[in-house]
Amino acid sequence: MTALLSIENLTVEYAIGGKTLSAVSGVSLQVGRGETLGLVGESGCGKSTLGRAVLQLRRPTAGKVTFDGTELTGIDGEAMRRMRRRLQLIFQDPIASLNPRRCVGDIVAEPLIIAGIKDKAERAARVREVLTAVGLDADLVTGRLPHEFSGGQCQRISIARALILEPQFVICDEPVSALDVSIRAQILNLLEDMKRRYGLTLLFIAHDLAVVKAVSDRIAVMYLGKLCEVAPSEQLFRRPAHPYTALLLEAIPVPDPTVRPAANLVVGEPPSPLDPPSGCRFRTRCPRADARCASEVPKLREINAGQFVACHHPLTN
Repeated sequence: MTALLSIENLTVEYAIGGKTLSAVSGVSLQVGRGETLGLVGESGCGKSTLGRAVLQLRRPTAGKVTFDGTELTGIDGEAMRRMRRRLQLIFQDPIASLNPRRCVGDIVAEPLIIAGIKDKAERAARVREVLTAVGLDADLVTGRLPHEFSGGQCQRISIARALILEPQFVICDEPVSALDVSIRAQILNLLEDMKRRYGLTLLFIAHDLAVVKAVSDRIAVMYLGKLCEVAPSEQLFRRPAHPYTALLLEAIPVPDPTVRPAANLVVGEPPSPLDPPSGCRFRTRCPRADARCASEVPKLREINAGQFVACHHPLTN
């Protein structure tokens, strides 16, 4: 599969109280054209920061982001504005991401105005088309304000706004975490439909592995700013290689009261990103950790076809 997006040694740091917080530390990834790559991990592991750094909404401290042959870290100004028509973002909070003082028609049409499409009739036609595509009646919604809609409807409006410019690549930043279970299924099905209709490539960010499995071709697991494991979705669920991935899988609730939860072999709390552990960042909670884990940073290496893990003692050994 041809890579549409390549991330090389991406690092994002923040200065906090005289210390350096490394939100993303040397992450390298590729997303194939037409692929859905799931990105999972605990809250605060750097998933959303990575997504925003890809779009250059937060300029990375180091590393490269290459989209369809163009290095995004090397451009800015008008060139970056033109490039962003091809990359869009669906925000985590569907209600807070919409301007409460503007009607839906204006919200969805705004990217077209920014892109320089001055023909009002053309803008209106494209707004109608994309609202219909996401399952909304344009005649009923264009003149109404965001607070008049449910969370699921607001997320459909956000998806319509992201798709109005017909982008190639869309980052979905936890697009269903604020929705109840029944609405989640509708939005996930909608994203799959939109992917087929518009030929999209998706980076799907979430902390729920069960949700990610439903939509992803491959899954990348992050912990404290670093990648732990990258593997095809079915392979990762069938045979995880990193102890942290296994922990996340064990945490997925089973809808059966007769099934007892698996014994939790992980101890302690996640360390502070201001003072991460030496070597493997998961070692302070890992039952397989030894002296090598404390002294040597594990490199992401391929242990099975398409399955990469950053662990000195992977579970598959």
